[in-house]
Amino acid sequence: MNDPEGKPLEEAPLFLPASRLQHLLDALVRAGFRCIGPRLRDGAIVYGVLDRATELPAGVTDIQAPGSYRVGRTEGPRMFAWANGPQALKPLLFSPHEDLWHAERRLDGGLEFIPDLPNADPLAVIGVRACDLAALALHDQHFLHGAYADPYYARRRSELFLVAVNCSHPAATCFCASTGDGPCATCGFDIALDELDDGFVATCGSERAHALLAGLDLAPATPEQVSEARRQSEQAAQAQTRHLPSRNLREALFANLENPRWAEVAERCLSCGNCTSVCPTCFCHREQEQPSLDGSSSAHTREWNSCFARDHSYIHGLTFRPDTRTRYRQWLTHKLGGWHDQFGRSGCVGCGRCITWCPVGIDITEEAMAICGSRT
Repeated sequence: MNDPEGKPLEEAPLFLPASRLQHLLDALVRAGFRCIGPRLRDGAIVYGVLDRATELPAGVTDIQAPGSYRVGRTEGPRMFAWANGPQALKPLLFSPHEDLWHAERRLDGGLEFIPDLPNADPLAVIGVRACDLAALALHDQHFLHGAYADPYYARRRSELFLVAVNCSHPAATCFCASTGDGPCATCGFDIALDELDDGFVATCGSERAHALLAGLDLAPATPEQVSEARRQSEQAAQAQTRHLPSRNLREALFANLENPRWAEVAERCLSCGNCTSVCPTCFCHREQEQPSLDGSSSAHTREWNSCFARDHSYIHGLTFRPDTRTRYRQWLTHKLGGWHDQFGRSGCVGCGRCITWCPVGIDITEEAMAICGSRT
């Protein structure tokens, strides 16, 4: 937590019994937030409106592998004994499809341009993972902190309250420990929870969270509870078997633009764009006009796009990346290389979603290792 001068404040963790998790949700509602959290729907863990703590996926885990995702059951009471689902925070802030502005023809024949800013209700997200907080920080850097802030993203971002839950059950596809982005959240949250069998060790990360937790009258976490929370985070990091060769592969990737591995992976890749859809940091989009049939108005829309789409590199009759080899190369070299020039770090936070949700199971860590070799 930070004081008004921005200096870190040390505050003892609190303990939130599992039976009182509903009290936290109720407090958020009283503070004016609409709660959403992980829900089990259609065989996947996805975000949905959360009214009751009993709606969380208690006793549920996930089994992930390249090109494979399914949920399973555990015998324990935990509600966050899983790694992640196909969503991150991205769809909540950077809308998959939205109207940016619309034009209307006036009676005198002129045009009036009207912005369509979203109506963003205050939103509290329960169960945010550390990797998704890292992705959010990158989106903030892109959409908020550049020369021109995006007002659509900014409107939603300003109304966000984040309750992180540190990951204790990483999937086989996770590698956030190697990117430095998890499994334990270190910043960017309002409240961070470590789930134990009987409740949560709660760490405060903002002034507004301090006021909210104070109203719950929670006891301090015991040294044993804090130690158990730290131990399971360390175990979650050690359990991860995948990793990238290095956190900075810029020079190695740009030196291997003609590596034959690009053609090999292209034979497997479907250019479907699944990896970019589930990636929490990808933000490519396209904008287009949608005129009304009578010509009296037109909407200017923005929707997600992918560097795997043919039209992504089309300009003035020329497609710069005409095949899957050049498109996959663009995605990987930009994600792990070019982002260092733009944002000072890689665009990969190690969530592993691109591995899980790729229909043919292409593994970004395997491809990076094959092209760049083992590095430190």
